[in-house]
Amino acid sequence: MIMGCQYSQTEIKSRPTITEDVEVMADGSIPEPPPPAPTDPRLPLDARQVFKLKKSWKGIKRCLESTGVEMFIRMFRTSSDSKGIFKKFKDLKSDDELRVSETLEQHATAVMNIIDDAIMNIENVDYVFELLNSNGRRHSSYEGFSPPFFWFIEKPFLDAVKITLSDRYTDNMDGIYKITIKFILENLTKGAESANGIS
Repeated sequence: MIMGCQYSQTEIKSRPTITEDVEVMADGSIPEPPPPAPTDPRLPLDARQVFKLKKSWKGIKRCLESTGVEMFIRMFRTSSDSKGIFKKFKDLKSDDELRVSETLEQHATAVMNIIDDAIMNIENVDYVFELLNSNGRRHSSYEGFSPPFFWFIEKPFLDAVKITLSDRYTDNMDGIYKITIKFILENLTKGAESANGIS
């Protein structure tokens, strides 16, 4: 059972309400930060985008497990081949079975913890590169796994984050999250490819 933020057992009609530890404007937007210092040029986000990402991500951190489970359920819906990689829950057929699976919750939480670590430390680019590359290398040893499989979660991740954040997921935040997940998946893929001898 997922504690905290809980998605509906059927089609999601109500969305989690998230209370932020930050000031939020009347229209739900996050106030602009002070003039930012430049970010590492290897990072595809500027300092203002990093500020908004980390403030927005606090809402996801409170619902990390349920957001991760929703991400995997959506991935299985859109990429039927992806479920075959996961022997522990590949036989679970319905969304309801997946939502109450402790095994899926544990795996989804582990994946979301890696993404959380990357986002919360995103300004420390060397640390994030090593974090993502090492996790990519580790995945290369899994039976049936191929580096392009990482990209199966791109749209499901964005959809799950949008559901969790609800009206806080503005067009501006959509752009920031798209850049962020692409950056994360590119570096996971590089790690997996390097372990397979692909340059």
